[in-house]
Amino acid sequence: MHVSELVRALRPQLDVVVRAFGQPRDEANTFAYLVPAELTGANPALATLGVDLQIAQDVAGADLVHSHTWYANGAGHLASLLHGIPHVVTAHSLEPLRPWKAEQLGGGYRVSSWIEATAFAGAAKVIAVSEGMRQDILRSYPFLDEEKVSVVYNGIDLDRWHPVDDDEQLRSLGIDPDRPSVVFVGRITRQKGLPYLLKAAAKLPKDVQLILCAGAPDTPEILAEVKAGVAALKKKRSGVVWIDRLLSQYELSAVLTKATTFVCPSVYEPLGIVNLEAMACGAPVVGTATGGIPEVIVDGVTGRLVPIDQLTDGTGTPVNPDRFVDDLAATLTEVLSDPEAARRMGEAGRLRAESDFSWGRIATQTKEIYESLA
Repeated sequence: MHVSELVRALRPQLDVVVRAFGQPRDEANTFAYLVPAELTGANPALATLGVDLQIAQDVAGADLVHSHTWYANGAGHLASLLHGIPHVVTAHSLEPLRPWKAEQLGGGYRVSSWIEATAFAGAAKVIAVSEGMRQDILRSYPFLDEEKVSVVYNGIDLDRWHPVDDDEQLRSLGIDPDRPSVVFVGRITRQKGLPYLLKAAAKLPKDVQLILCAGAPDTPEILAEVKAGVAALKKKRSGVVWIDRLLSQYELSAVLTKATTFVCPSVYEPLGIVNLEAMACGAPVVGTATGGIPEVIVDGVTGRLVPIDQLTDGTGTPVNPDRFVDDLAATLTEVLSDPEAARRMGEAGRLRAESDFSWGRIATQTKEIYESLA
């Protein structure tokens, strides 16, 4: 999402060529690459490198290469070496702070970590999507010059993301538009904190619906844990709606617009575009006070922050999980208990999205970084 919107905002000002993973896209100057046939059954980290090699070769002729996440960092770093051009990295997450990925990638997690560290070391500039993320980068990679790491926020397309009132759409999704609701949107992964939310939801008022727009599990184990949590919750309360398919933007906008509150229970979140999407649709956001989330939510104004004391082992695990669950439930209940105050926070969130997170502003800041490397 970040790359798609940033490219859209940059193209009127710069000649931008996109080289992406996956199937062909019907978009000018956008080229897609599949995993080489010889690596289709390989560890995902090696398959990723197979795509990176193809992209690095084709970057010839560019003045600068900009990569996002470790998947593309290998392509950016190799292209920089091969073609003698600056490499800019935008960090949306950090491998040292996602140790649970070893469950998903096995030894490939060591490969992905090596790719990221190597790319950061060689980059001409590293962009963090929040100040919290910048501090995480400098802690994770202390060899980096602080002057090389800048902050440019994620953004939101405010023309595309806006309130959508459609009760019939909600009913078609199994949601009762007349009941208060807490909405979660995210992948089923350790960092999103979904198991904590499921425990907290058991403590919410009985008339509250929990809407889970959650799919793309990292591993069968985390999926099984979430399934068990949802099943246990359904035995205690009604109004638990789990939508595991990818909703269209219109559908998701309708869900967010009607939410009494949106919730982001992440234990690791550099910023969270989904929080901006919720704000743009007029929903107050209750989020964990970790990573870049406190830079998005103005506590008591656009939503509420949930305190968390975390282990320092890179997992983000709460030191006291029961306390975090209790604090999450209490904060959600506080917002749910005053719908008028929640509505005002939602309106303030929309205004904050407009003032601080427009893609035009973010494109300008990104272009300035490019120009500083010319």
